Amino acid sequence: MKRLPPLSTLHTFLIVARCCNFTRAADMLHITQGAVSRQISGLESHLGYRLFHRQARGLSLTAQGREFFPRIEQVFGLIEDAVDQLDTQQQPLQLKAPTCITRWLLPRLMQWQKERPDAPVELTTTIAHGVDFRRERFDAAVVYGGLPDDSMHVHHLFDEQLTPVCSRALLYGAHPLERFSDLEHHMLLHPTLDEQDWSQWLKAAGTRLSNVGKGQHFDTMDLAMTVASQGSGIAMGDWALIGEDLSVGRLVTPFDLKVKTGAGYFFVYPTRTESTPQLRELLDWLLTQAKER
Repeated sequence: MKRLPPLSTLHTFLIVARCCNFTRAADMLHITQGAVSRQISGLESHLGYRLFHRQARGLSLTAQGREFFPRIEQVFGLIEDAVDQLDTQQQPLQLKAPTCITRWLLPRLMQWQKERPDAPVELTTTIAHGVDFRRERFDAAVVYGGLPDDSMHVHHLFDEQLTPVCSRALLYGAHPLERFSDLEHHMLLHPTLDEQDWSQWLKAAGTRLSNVGKGQHFDTMDLAMTVASQGSGIAMGDWALIGEDLSVGRLVTPFDLKVKTGAGYFFVYPTRTESTPQLRELLDWLLTQAKER
């Protein structure tokens, strides 16, 4: 099998064949005229025939050169098409988020993929509320808690606002929920072992309940709200995350009181990396969604 000439030499031939001038080709390739001449001479020696007529007024393709030129042009055209096609096939954006925000985030990411199939996102959920970009290979994350430190770019989505949630059947059942004190007659569902969420809300409501410590505890707020939607008790929910549950009637809010905890949800990405167009577009879209929630 005959050894193929170097791709760089074939590219030089292509440029020279288009302009038929060593000096102009050298300018386009950012090499010297002598280098262009040597590459063409080497290619001709490799092939065993002349590609150009050297004339006082410039260059012209030989019969073999005229036959060779469109084939090499086609090869480089295929290479350019392949590169362009790969450029349009974006690698999925790796996003991390805590499970507590999935009720809000997941439907929006599904809508994003419908609108932007060219900008895929792979979501990894975890019970952890933060992210460590030094050890975790994510392009970006949604985190929960206080304002993140300056080791990352931070964009505020919304604040946590606590309010009780339950099923509609429970709201108008044997023990209707009309006053804060009516919570005494129901099972309280806790998203944490320390019962802090219910304690904060009840303090703001100016109410004491004897059944706070008798409720059921769960690992996440999302799980507590899912159980509440089935009519098994009243969970402490986050107003920012329950819009879809309210609109379809899975959950209702028996009281108007919403309590800000000082925590929030933030979209973050490492300061060591610049945001890609794909990342910036997703961020802008989620910020718009957060304002419209």
